[in-house]
Amino acid sequence: MSIEVLKPGLLTTPQDRGRPGYAQLGIGRAGAMDAPALRLANALAGNPADACALEITLLGPTLRFRADAVIALTGAPIDARIDGARAPLWAPVRVRAGAVLALGGMRHGCRSYLAVRGGIALAPVLGSRGVDVNAALGPLDGRALRAGDVLPVGTNADDPHPASSRRDDAPSPPQAISPDWSLDFRPWFDGEAQRPLRVLPATHTCNLDAASRAALFEGTFRVAVDSNRVGYRLDGPRLALTAPLELVSEASVAGTVQLPPSGQAIVLMAEHPVSGGYPRIGHVAAVDLPRLAQRRPGDAVRFAATTLEEARRRLAEREHRLQRLEAAIATRLANEVHGGAR
Repeated sequence: MSIEVLKPGLLTTPQDRGRPGYAQLGIGRAGAMDAPALRLANALAGNPADACALEITLLGPTLRFRADAVIALTGAPIDARIDGARAPLWAPVRVRAGAVLALGGMRHGCRSYLAVRGGIALAPVLGSRGVDVNAALGPLDGRALRAGDVLPVGTNADDPHPASSRRDDAPSPPQAISPDWSLDFRPWFDGEAQRPLRVLPATHTCNLDAASRAALFEGTFRVAVDSNRVGYRLDGPRLALTAPLELVSEASVAGTVQLPPSGQAIVLMAEHPVSGGYPRIGHVAAVDLPRLAQRRPGDAVRFAATTLEEARRRLAEREHRLQRLEAAIATRLANEVHGGAR
């Protein structure tokens, strides 16, 4: 089975959990910007959590399916139509061979995820099918989708009821799930801008001058238009150190808040460089990075201080909820298949 790209969208890339373990070679992990949304898309499509899906940014692609398929869309709410008929989000959806899926703009948020049962089966590069756009690394020569691309789709050996073998009278996929709002999947709703992202202290937090320390946690920033998968630049209060620092480059990770000489803070994201020499004035808690990834240019960002203990607790709680939701989806899919087989 395969999918033909008729229109590529603004920035549509194959993504999975990335390629960890190569930082010593100067190769970053990359991977999906909103990993929980990717996981739930895969769960709804009946895939393993690490299957490759499409990450869609702001404006989606138009795709033709060359065989029957089951898909799922999660993340930011996006206009989705199959041969002109509106398609639901957060639900398994069957697509017939020859059908065209047209994905438009996002009403709110920045990134949606399209999973296809069997996963996007591009040849992996260093253990990942994801594309690192900044490093030009991965399948498709490390680039985003283009019109005319053909994406192979794998087969799920554990799927007892594949779309291609479905009878006309077989049951439809289970109904949509209601996303667990406690998983922070809706940064696009009213009031979200007032919910701060939690930030841990970093090596050079103490080197901020008094006004900048206050501004970091009391001011409002905006996502700059030149933000991308490498980092989010934040327009807002200019931050400054008490004195210039001469630094040696050190390892960096997603979530690190860097302060370049411009005073415009940068939060490193999925395609961040593996090392950097700018002062590190904070670190966005891992549990809040998907919320930041769903901010679009112009969206507000506010910060609040947190502790390592609190950040770990919140991350563990989210993982527990995610695993329970994935298990519940798997059970519903299995019950639907077994119920239809009787």
